[in-house]
Amino acid sequence: MTQYVYRFGGGVSDGGKGDRNLLGGKGANLAEMASIGLPVPPGFTISTEMCTRYYEEGQSFPESLKAEVANGIAHIEAVTGKKFGVAADPLLVSVRSGARASMPGMMDTVLNLGLNDETVAGLAAISGDDRFAWDSYRRFIQMYSDVVLELDHGAFEEALEIAKEDKGYSLDTELSAADWQALVKRYKAIVEEQWGKPFPQDVHEQLWGAVGAVFGSWQSERAKVYRRLNDIPADWGTAVNVQAMVFGNMGDTSATGVAFTRDPSKGDRAYYGEFLINAQGEDVVAGIRTPQYLTKAAREAAGAKPLSMEEAMPEVYGQLAKVFDLLETHYRDMQDIEFTVERGHLWMLQTRNGKRTAKAALKIAVDMANEGLISEEEAVARVDPAALDQLLHPTLDPNAPRDVIAKGLPASPGAASGIAVFDSDTAEHRAELGDAVILVRVETSPEDIHGMHAAKGILTARGGMTSHAAVVARGMGRPCVSGVGSLAIDAKARLFRVGGREVKEGDVITIDGSTGEVMVGKVATVEPELAGDFGVLMGWADKVRRLKVRANAETPLDCKTARTFGAEGVGLCRTEHMFFDAARITAVRQMILAEDEKGRRVALEKLLPEQRGDFVQIFEIMAGLPVTIRLLDPPLHEFLPHAEEEFSEVAEAAGVGVEALKRRAAELHEFNPMLGHRGCRLGVTYPEIYEMQARAIFEAAVAVAEKSGAAPIPEVMVPLVATKRELELMKDVIDSTAKAVFAEKGRTIDYLVGTMIELPRAALKAGEIAEVAEFFSFGTNDLTQTTLGVSRDDAGRFLTTYVDKGIYARDPFVSLDVEGVGELIELAAERGRKTRPGIKLGICGEHGGDPASIAFCEETGLDYVSASPYRVPIARLAAAQAALKKKG
Repeated sequence: MTQYVYRFGGGVSDGGKGDRNLLGGKGANLAEMASIGLPVPPGFTISTEMCTRYYEEGQSFPESLKAEVANGIAHIEAVTGKKFGVAADPLLVSVRSGARASMPGMMDTVLNLGLNDETVAGLAAISGDDRFAWDSYRRFIQMYSDVVLELDHGAFEEALEIAKEDKGYSLDTELSAADWQALVKRYKAIVEEQWGKPFPQDVHEQLWGAVGAVFGSWQSERAKVYRRLNDIPADWGTAVNVQAMVFGNMGDTSATGVAFTRDPSKGDRAYYGEFLINAQGEDVVAGIRTPQYLTKAAREAAGAKPLSMEEAMPEVYGQLAKVFDLLETHYRDMQDIEFTVERGHLWMLQTRNGKRTAKAALKIAVDMANEGLISEEEAVARVDPAALDQLLHPTLDPNAPRDVIAKGLPASPGAASGIAVFDSDTAEHRAELGDAVILVRVETSPEDIHGMHAAKGILTARGGMTSHAAVVARGMGRPCVSGVGSLAIDAKARLFRVGGREVKEGDVITIDGSTGEVMVGKVATVEPELAGDFGVLMGWADKVRRLKVRANAETPLDCKTARTFGAEGVGLCRTEHMFFDAARITAVRQMILAEDEKGRRVALEKLLPEQRGDFVQIFEIMAGLPVTIRLLDPPLHEFLPHAEEEFSEVAEAAGVGVEALKRRAAELHEFNPMLGHRGCRLGVTYPEIYEMQARAIFEAAVAVAEKSGAAPIPEVMVPLVATKRELELMKDVIDSTAKAVFAEKGRTIDYLVGTMIELPRAALKAGEIAEVAEFFSFGTNDLTQTTLGVSRDDAGRFLTTYVDKGIYARDPFVSLDVEGVGELIELAAERGRKTRPGIKLGICGEHGGDPASIAFCEETGLDYVSASPYRVPIARLAAAQAALKKKG
């Protein structure tokens, strides 16, 4: 019979850190901490396999699980000496989720489970604190009603606020035992009003309700969004952890906190965290109360008055510091820890590898390698390539004028400007319209995940450095300023006020997540510095990667940026982008609309020097490196004039009438231009176009070789080839032009002629095409479109649903469809190499900057990937990790 329940604590550990897939991250680490002797409240984990079965069997539990859970409860009772549901000395438990991948705040938790009208009296008697017992009971009713019964949590919040207002209190901690008792009565009435039944008093009914709710939260909308954003498969499921409660809300000798063994924002080797005296864990992370600092140094640096834990609880803090060092050494990574102090006794509730910013990830990886805790190769494997994107964009110019209106906590570094919006749906909508937005909230909740993803930055009035907003923002790479107490947000009026000033929805604001500053208006930015830890880690990555990394670039700025980021050449220079320049578009239109070859050649003569100049600039920057130039590819309709004045300009340049041009434009109209007269089809019908481009390439290459002594290596790429004969015709044009230029200039240079594989037929006939082609570059954008029969420009309307329903694991335009498109690439590579063993193979679609797609390219044995300039470092690191994975 399959085992679904695994115990931990009290000298028992049925699992350990290697069982993450089975027990989830939380369950595996609880078992591991218990096994190394740390003070972990006893409990048990219901495995992820049960989650899968729960959904397969219509969200129901097998009878066998009930016996296993009963044994798990008996284990907790034996260790604690308390009894579940017995009033004299009641056992209370927490019920928490725990997926194998960390998903902070995305799934449900229930605390203080086991309280009812009888056990609350027992808890009061055994603790000697009526106030604590009734506070715990009201928390349980509120949380259970929200998570399990799915009642309106706002009604409970409102009842609490009314209770405080009636007494003239501002803090929850000011309410007495009698106040909490009265609130419990009101809460139970709300449950009966909304649910139609009394609040459940049977503790076993409570437990199964909570377990079902935690499994159910795996398929909540917010969890689905988070999984989609972080590429977490839906079939992984979550585990459920049931654990004896320990209480941080038992007076001034009790506390709860969240801590990191290093700074998750900057990576400094210093304890980083927050705690609250007389509180439960949710109070810290939910942002309801602003917590206190963990260390005296952090408190002093922030200029805060409330004592740090180091000062308020020095003995327990000393124990905690030893646990930090033990856990970091044991897991060999920065740890994110949750702890509770119950009447002076320290309990560890969780440890996991902490989420961190890209800057912190780099520093921690490099520092740990230098400390000898991990190897250089492990350091390379530790940093998420996609996270590097955070480091590669501009930051606020320190010398730019700024209108600072408020200051909060620097919760997640980086800076962002955008229009202020006050709810997540608006943030998502405005972002879809192309606006940069800053999401402004009193505090964020897991339901805000889609708005946080859409926003450029997040600003909250409440919450600390470990609040939901801060943790999720850091994981997403979004700048975040939290705990801006001076911010008065009026969500209904869609504005906030601060210091006598008013900012309405739609007004531009800027936040700096590194300083905590909030500014009105847009602030100028500066380019990033990419030295230090970044340079060190990239050096280590370059030592182990096999794949070369080039850039998709066609402007001097793109090329310079790419070289700065370590590109080893250009993998895709799209020449049509050069033709859209305002100074030459008229000549391009004249060429397209010409009635005959003579008319086209007149226009091409005007374009030749311009095109040659383009290539000279690129070759100078990329001297000595390969530059793959794709000959003209776009659908003709993109160039055709539309406005009256555009027709007049072309008519004047060509010396023909406007009406004749309009007639010609009508003749060129296409119903499906993406599958129309484009790519090599242009070259076949109008070979003089490719002849002009080839001449420009070779004249520029010879000029740069003569001037610099370092000859560029042009790789002339013919696009949209489907047959060997198309490429033969185009190669003849290119080779004869090269021969003519070399004869005129008295100098030759090496060059290659190849093609872009972007049609399924080309992939299937790659063996024949390789008889002519000296290289293949896989154009995966079009290859994905043509293989799937899906328009990249229109697929956004339904692809999200396809990913949610498991039709595709990821958006196939973001991450390569390995099973379909990938098989065509493998087949083309195999057939191409069979014909031409030394053929050069690369990839130049947007997938060239996607880590998962790069791993596929390493597996397939391609020679290089090409990515947009800002993704070159991402590709370098991903290529290194792919090589390490293949090796190990």
